[in-house]
Amino acid sequence: MTPAGITEIARHPLSTPGNPRILDEHYPHHPGGNHPRPPRPRPRTKAETDFLAIGDGAHQWLIEAAATGTTRVRAKMARAVEFAAVMGAGKVDQALGLAAAAGRFDEHDLGSILDHLALHGEAGDLVRADETHSAQPGTSSWKRFGA
Repeated sequence: MTPAGITEIARHPLSTPGNPRILDEHYPHHPGGNHPRPPRPRPRTKAETDFLAIGDGAHQWLIEAAATGTTRVRAKMARAVEFAAVMGAGKVDQALGLAAAAGRFDEHDLGSILDHLALHGEAGDLVRADETHSAQPGTSSWKRFGA
């Protein structure tokens, strides 16, 4: 407030839900600004600890799986721990990282990725599962009928 009355000091652009606008200059005593912090899994059970001990790929997989609302996460984590005991944590960690990057969280995706890595030795091109990539063969073969 000034002697002349209330005055506008600053005007900030509006934001939308889920997209906060945080200005570091508003938090001068906060180290590193007030940026959103990346999620960090914190294990609460031995099974969770065993899964996260696989490596960074396991951490990424868990974060991405949670963000997409994946179901049966505990069962899939237990399966990954079983794979790691048999095949080695390094291979499973790589496969979990690839699964997280590609958005592959279905029941048999980890096994499929491990099979692919065993056969080909490397991942190849990473294809994210979305609406632009389909396994459907299309309808062009139906053109022969009714002609």
